[in-house]
Amino acid sequence: MNKIYFQILLSLFLISCSNIKKSTVQTSNKTYDVQLDSLELFDQSRNRKIPVALYHPKSDTKINNQQLIIFSHGYGENKGGDNKIYSYLTEHLASQGYFVISIQHELPTDDLLPMEGDLKVTRRPNWERGTENILYVLNEFKTIKPELDFKHLTLIGHSNGGDMTALFATKYPKLVYKIITMDNRRMPLPRVKHPKIYTLRSKNYAADEGVLPTEQEQKKYGMTVQFTPINHSDMDNDATTEERKILFNHIEKYLSK
Repeated sequence: MNKIYFQILLSLFLISCSNIKKSTVQTSNKTYDVQLDSLELFDQSRNRKIPVALYHPKSDTKINNQQLIIFSHGYGENKGGDNKIYSYLTEHLASQGYFVISIQHELPTDDLLPMEGDLKVTRRPNWERGTENILYVLNEFKTIKPELDFKHLTLIGHSNGGDMTALFATKYPKLVYKIITMDNRRMPLPRVKHPKIYTLRSKNYAADEGVLPTEQEQKKYGMTVQFTPINHSDMDNDATTEERKILFNHIEKYLSK
C-alpha cells in the first residue's frame, strides 16, 4: 500500500511541472495562479480506473484549512475528458483558494446511460458507481493530502453528475458539508438540514416529480432552489461570459455560507 501511495505522490510531483494556468477571473481580493494536474487512481476492490483532474492554487504560501471541492461532470457518452469541460468553473474556484478534484466518471468500456424506462431505477447503477468513485477519491486524498479540510467537503455536480452528488449526500451525509447540484433532474435531493443543499436550475428543463423540495420543505430544511436564465447544456464551458458570472455569483455565495 505504501508503494502505491508513493507512486501516486511521485506522479503528482512529475505532472506538477506542466499545465500551469493563470485564472483571468478575479472576483475577490485574493486570487491565485491555478495549476492543473492529471492523475489516474485505481480502485482495486472494483478493478476500476478513476482519472481525476486536480485544480489548485500554485502558491508557495500554505493555505491553512484549505477546503476541498469534488466536482462531477454531466453525461458525456463515455467519450472521456468530460471532467475537464467545466474548467471555467473549476479553475475559478481554484483561483479563490479551493482544492478542486474533478472526477472522470465514465470509461469507454462502461455501459451507456439508459434513456428509457423509469430513469430513477434504470440509472441508479450509474449513480451508485459515481458515489463509489467519489468515496474512493475522498478516502485516497485523506492520505495523499491530509492537510485539506475534510470536515467542510463540498460536492458540486452537473446533470447526471448532480444526480450522483445527490445520491452521495443521501448515502453518506456525515461525510459532506454541503452540496451544489447544477440542474440534476432525476435523483431526489435529500430533505435534510445537513448537509446543506443548494441547487441551480436551468430555464429549459424541468426536474422529475419529487426531485426538488416544495416551498415548505425548503423552509423546513433550509434548502435553496435557484432558477437561472441558463440552458441545461450551457452550464459547462459552453456558458457565455454573462452566464458564467451568474453561476460564479451563486456558487460563491453558497460556498461562503
